Amino acid sequence: MRLFVSVDVDPLADGIADAQHRLPDAGGLRFVDPADAHVTLKFLGEVDPDRLDALDAALSTAVADAGVDPFTLTLGGYGVFPSLEYISVVWVGARKGGPELTRLHEAVERETTGLGFDPADHEFTPHVTLARMDDARGKAAVQRVVREADPTVGSVDVREVRLTESTLTDDGPEYETVERYPL
Repeated sequence: MRLFVSVDVDPLADGIADAQHRLPDAGGLRFVDPADAHVTLKFLGEVDPDRLDALDAALSTAVADAGVDPFTLTLGGYGVFPSLEYISVVWVGARKGGPELTRLHEAVERETTGLGFDPADHEFTPHVTLARMDDARGKAAVQRVVREADPTVGSVDVREVRLTESTLTDDGPEYETVERYPL
């Protein structure tokens, strides 16, 4: 099973689509499905189903230990990874709710690495991916929009964290919720 831990932002699909439409129809840019939008707290990768019980317990502990009550997440503004000079991902960030997402990420990271999952290899930045840049054909146009535009995507009430299975298909990933952890 290919798994990740997330906060889903399904109600913001229209706002995410609007933010995507502001990006140029640039060559090399591959958009994600706005209906699948989420903030990844931890990508776990391939997980043996035999480990699900231990993972479930660890995530329950992590969400409880994070001390995060239900909160409002507001998304907006463009960003890129790893840099404007070499763009691999275009995203919108957390204008409100970032500290709560960071606390959840840190607790999930602590519990999952305790189970032997690889630690994150980069600093956590709360974001929702809009597109991936497969090559640099449209880089200058994307750079211009990221520098000059400041979209507001919208707000959503966050009440849970999800363990999600991702199945890769020719039409893109398909997601299924494995478990929910209320805040």
